[in-house]
Amino acid sequence: MAANEHEAKMAHPRMAAGALFFDAGGRVLMVVPTYKDYWDIPGGYVEIGESPLQAASREVREELGITPTLGRLLAVDWAPSATEGDKVLYLFDGGELAPEAVEDIRPQAEELKTVTFVAPSEIADRTIPRLARRILAAIDARAASAPVYLEHRQAPSDVAA
Repeated sequence: MAANEHEAKMAHPRMAAGALFFDAGGRVLMVVPTYKDYWDIPGGYVEIGESPLQAASREVREELGITPTLGRLLAVDWAPSATEGDKVLYLFDGGELAPEAVEDIRPQAEELKTVTFVAPSEIADRTIPRLARRILAAIDARAASAPVYLEHRQAPSDVAA
């Protein structure tokens, strides 16, 4: 196979990374972006030369105005999209935010309408199904102390071959 044929067959997914932050009650920090019609988590696309962890940290700093150290990887999700192209999405553990850190949050007005903590049982009511499943899988992975690999928000054993 010629090099250009091989290159043509290689995947070129976009990557995005975000962080899950929790309060003392186990609620998840969610944001309402100005440019989406559903609730989301802090995060965004990975830029050229940037690792997913660096991107998540940068996005948290830009969106929330805080610089907590992000922890371990909770989930990786391969998300195909006919309209947007394939994506690989990373979720990192932001840990429990101390009350002082929550008070320091300064949402970037151009990107976020509001920031609030949401009980896991309410996440599916606040956001789109694909994101809700990804967040809930990451919460379970955090509790199990083991990252999860997802294909289109489902564990591979749940995906038809």
